[in-house]
Amino acid sequence: MPKPTTVFSFLALTGPLLAFLTLVYVVPFLGVAEWSVTLPSPGLDQYGRLAADPLVLSVFVRTFRICATVTVLTVITAYMIAYVWVRGTPLQQRIAELCILIPFWISVLTRAFGWLALLSSRGLINSWLQSLGFISEPLTLVRNEFGVIVGMTHFLIPFAVFPLASAMRSLDERVFLAARGMGAGAIRIFWSVFVPMTFSGIIGATLIVFVFALGFFVTPAILGGGRSIMAAEIIYLRMFQSPDWGLGAAISVTLVVIVAVLMGLLFRYARLGDTGISR
Repeated sequence: MPKPTTVFSFLALTGPLLAFLTLVYVVPFLGVAEWSVTLPSPGLDQYGRLAADPLVLSVFVRTFRICATVTVLTVITAYMIAYVWVRGTPLQQRIAELCILIPFWISVLTRAFGWLALLSSRGLINSWLQSLGFISEPLTLVRNEFGVIVGMTHFLIPFAVFPLASAMRSLDERVFLAARGMGAGAIRIFWSVFVPMTFSGIIGATLIVFVFALGFFVTPAILGGGRSIMAAEIIYLRMFQSPDWGLGAAISVTLVVIVAVLMGLLFRYARLGDTGISR
């Protein structure tokens, strides 16, 4: 049983943080949840509209499809960068650090317009490909899901690198020496030893990227050009342009609930995988 002083110290340290999180996150969310069942009239009509609206359902499907694709691409790319950052030569580590840190100095809006300049029909990539004779007509690289995925992946890679690098730095080098002593080659060690031992970092990076991706607004709005609307954008449209605050609030609450369920399942899977328990 914990001592009273220990409990008091714990509450003294965590109490202000819990109060701040409650004030900033929980209270506003409860307000939005109240709107979803009170506007324009009390009841669950807005959730019924949400389930029957083909536009909203298609936006949800597109959002989760794009977020899943972005998460896979981001974690794979970040894993390679983190590997070089942790286990590369000093020069490779410095270059990897620059690739990780420099994007933090550039705003999301600037990055989105930068990709628009690169990927547009008259952008640098299409101009180079046409000048080299690889294509005769410009490729459609923006105002579609491809442009949105590229922009979101580029933005989220640095956020995925840190949990992966932290997991890689905590590994015991003696395990790899033992694997080499037993005759395992470099590729076998990487896939059978290194990757499984960094599974916690992969889970952490996946959670961070997926949750961030679900709330993206600026990048899909610019690179999607209104043709690849995601959940955050349709919430904005329902709240401020329709206006239909009740339906916008219902979409917000539904999105939060879906995310909570998915994260709970992912955490459960991670725990079972770590303990070796089979389903």
